[in-house]
Amino acid sequence: MSWGTELWDQFDNLEKHTQWGIEFVERYNKFVKDRTDIEISYAKQLRNLSKKYQPKRNSKEEEEQRYTSCQAFLAVLNEMNDYAGQHEVIAENMSGLIFAELSRYIQELKQERKLHFQEGRRAQQHIESCWKQLEASKRRFERDCKEAERAQFHFEKMDNDFNVTKADVEKARQQAQTRHQMASDSKGEYSSVLQNFNKEQHEHYYTNIPNIFQKIQDLDERRIVKIGESMKTFSEVDRQVIPIIGKCLDGITKAAESVDEKHDTQLVVEAFKSGFEQPGDVEFEDFSQPMKRTVSESSLSNSRSDGKQESKSGKSKGKLWPFIKKNKGSGPEDFSHLPPEQRRKKLQQKIDEINKEIQKESDQRDGLTKMKDVYIKNPQMGRPESVDPRLAEIEQTIEKLRQESSKFEAWLAEVEGRLPTRPDQPRRPSEMPELPTTAVNNCAQDRESSPDGSYTEEQNQDPQLKVAAQNEFDDEFDDEEVLTAIGTCKAMYAFEGQNEGTIAMAEGETLSVIEEDKGDGWTRVRRSEDEEGYVPTSYVEVYLDRNTKGAMTYI
Repeated sequence: MSWGTELWDQFDNLEKHTQWGIEFVERYNKFVKDRTDIEISYAKQLRNLSKKYQPKRNSKEEEEQRYTSCQAFLAVLNEMNDYAGQHEVIAENMSGLIFAELSRYIQELKQERKLHFQEGRRAQQHIESCWKQLEASKRRFERDCKEAERAQFHFEKMDNDFNVTKADVEKARQQAQTRHQMASDSKGEYSSVLQNFNKEQHEHYYTNIPNIFQKIQDLDERRIVKIGESMKTFSEVDRQVIPIIGKCLDGITKAAESVDEKHDTQLVVEAFKSGFEQPGDVEFEDFSQPMKRTVSESSLSNSRSDGKQESKSGKSKGKLWPFIKKNKGSGPEDFSHLPPEQRRKKLQQKIDEINKEIQKESDQRDGLTKMKDVYIKNPQMGRPESVDPRLAEIEQTIEKLRQESSKFEAWLAEVEGRLPTRPDQPRRPSEMPELPTTAVNNCAQDRESSPDGSYTEEQNQDPQLKVAAQNEFDDEFDDEEVLTAIGTCKAMYAFEGQNEGTIAMAEGETLSVIEEDKGDGWTRVRRSEDEEGYVPTSYVEVYLDRNTKGAMTYI
């Protein structure tokens, strides 16, 4: 069906309809723009949501990532971030493939419609001009006919009047002839104009208007097709990302299936296991017999010893570890406030961190060494001595880190020597010297429990044997003669010296060395004539006199 033939007289309605069509395209394009804004906002909110629940660095949440459920949740957050990216792709494609394209098409549509209706108005104005010309010719012919009729009537009247002169009659006759000639000319002109108008009108309604309306019809049909294509694109933009969104959802499902309750349970055991053995049975103490009260070897706490030992320790150890209030704060540097198993893990973690730092510094040193070699071979590239200050600085840093590592290695070896050997976890070999086996060093190394949370010694150890060892140590100390100082030492760290046989020292304090380290990790020092004891070798810088052992320094 053609608008040119069916709607030849509906120019104004077609103009309104095509204007509505353009407004409809603009409305649909606004809908696409709003959908694009929603996708962008949704993607942004999803990204913010994923970022909000990401574990914070150097926090407890980051430590929790070892659990499979936490790892699965992190995978879900990452998949949601990718999911948000797909919505950004939807917004980008809709903006580029639909909104921008339709915005350009609307401008072209408006311009083309304007040209077609301008052409239609010109055709309408032309036919109206022809019609006016026809009307003017018709009125002129009608007027001339009436004038000729009146002139003829006047002539006939004059001709029949005997009182009128012959000259007046002739004049009336000539005037009537003139009017008849004018009427005849007007008739010819009217006929010609009428024929021309009929031709123009036929061409207008059967050729010009149909052609113009056909162009307008084509324009409107192309508009409708464009809307349909845009709607299809609207669907395809979503459909294109469905496979990737499906992969994101598959990733979430896979993360959920990776949750392993047994693995997480084992991690809880490894995280909180103290390393202590369960207390044994409490033996019956018979108060009806006149005998000395004894203490069970497998009592709840190894602190239940005789009065002599309690007087030496000066502390009460009557509580089980699970019911002891834990220390608040960071605790001592050697993690002595932790249970043996947890202390071992913390020390191992600290050693690993220090080793990583040593490796990092060593890599920098190797790189600078290579650079120095290049400078030596190619002096024009730089001066070799310019690298020396940085090399020296790195060497000092590495040396300090090695000292730090040695200190933690000593503590780790101490803890591993106290933990029972497990078949599934062999004891870690240490590069440090073996710990002392004498009673002196046992006293120096054993750490006592306090009510605020430090750990106790192995609970199954016989208290009477400990008392005997301490008495033996006291006897050895009393029998020894006063030793001559062989050097001095400076404390790099503070040491409390709470155990029997040790001596407390403050950071930076200088003491006299009366017996050097025998390989057990302890150095015997003296503050005054009646105050001496052992301190950890890794805590001090030892300077031996040249006239005794030669210049040596232990760091």
